[in-house]
Amino acid sequence: MAARIRTSLDASDVPAWIRAKHVGFLVSPEVSKEELEVRRAGIDLDRTQGAFEGDRCVATFRSFAQRLTAVGGADVPADAVTNVTVSPTHRRRGLLSRMMEHDLRAAKERGDAVASLLAAEYPIYGRYGFGPATWVTEWMVDVARAGLDPHYAGPTDGGRVDYADADEIRELGPALHERLRARQHGAVDRTERWWRLTTGRLRFPGDGWTAEPFYALYRSPDGSVDGLLAFTVDDRWEGNKRPHNTATVLDLFGVSPAAERALWHFLCSIDWVLYIAAGRRAPDDLLPLLLADPRAARPTTYADYLWLRPLDVPALLETRTYPVSGSLVLDLRDPAGLAGGRFLLDASPDGATCAPTTRPADLTMGIGELGTVWLGDESPVRLTALGRAEEERPGAAALADTLLRTPRRPWCPDMF
Repeated sequence: MAARIRTSLDASDVPAWIRAKHVGFLVSPEVSKEELEVRRAGIDLDRTQGAFEGDRCVATFRSFAQRLTAVGGADVPADAVTNVTVSPTHRRRGLLSRMMEHDLRAAKERGDAVASLLAAEYPIYGRYGFGPATWVTEWMVDVARAGLDPHYAGPTDGGRVDYADADEIRELGPALHERLRARQHGAVDRTERWWRLTTGRLRFPGDGWTAEPFYALYRSPDGSVDGLLAFTVDDRWEGNKRPHNTATVLDLFGVSPAAERALWHFLCSIDWVLYIAAGRRAPDDLLPLLLADPRAARPTTYADYLWLRPLDVPALLETRTYPVSGSLVLDLRDPAGLAGGRFLLDASPDGATCAPTTRPADLTMGIGELGTVWLGDESPVRLTALGRAEEERPGAAALADTLLRTPRRPWCPDMF
């Protein structure tokens, strides 16, 4: 029996769909009543697909609405793709390709400017027009080597760090995160449901929640909440005589450098904490250089993270900002026929226009390469050297570099 794809689900399909998702991600196939209720409430059935053989689901795919911050702080509507699995018994049959094609075309019709996802495996999504647009670095900090003042008693700028509880985080976190998102290109929005899940208000067996984390807020000298920290601490002792604990950062962000410095310094000053697992940070995060000995922060992970697939090229290129003036004709190849063509970008610090053109191309690349360079992280000059872009006019790649690259690298801290 050939698997048939349902491009939208009924409520009765959800238990089998969740079970198939578990199988695809090598999680126990058991689906509890509690998990079913929580997950079903967060699924838009009209944007959820599944491949079924009879009543058995063998492949899963889901998307949801997302806001993604562009360079300069404006945002674009994104089609966030998640929960993509194909059971090992049904791979290499085109199930993912058919579900992806349906989703991307629906997103294009809705007016989404881009599709986004986090790629569990690197080789899969390039063939659908996605390219890696942000990267993350994780550090392990040896607190004893960090060289910070052992007598630290709090911020010296007149601000303060206070512990908080989950209710305060749910109350104050959303507005604070929106302030971050307005200044951090690559960041995505956090829904009310996101805050409930990550603070334990919504829970189900197997969600990874073991105990309430510690929460702290940084308040600036004027009393505004400018930073948030969530972390856990393990309980390890050497011979019951010496603490050997690691603090693991679940969330840390500030809307000012002072807030970031204060929260990192606070975390490094906690008695009994010998190591800090910093969590998913931007590759150019300030953390190592905040330490007297930057080598105390040892990189443990450096990996691609957010992948983007352009769907509306003019909308993407007109939304972001540019440091200088310049004109560039991009010839974009898109075998799926969703967003390719030749486009003239006229950019300046005052704004940009982008429209189809018949002028000769300056730079040619695949649609996935545009996804890679749009947030300013990757260099068109590097892509040209790699053969992933072709320079049709001398100097075009360098001009694209000047227009598109950003002083700070994009960062998407959130998993979805």
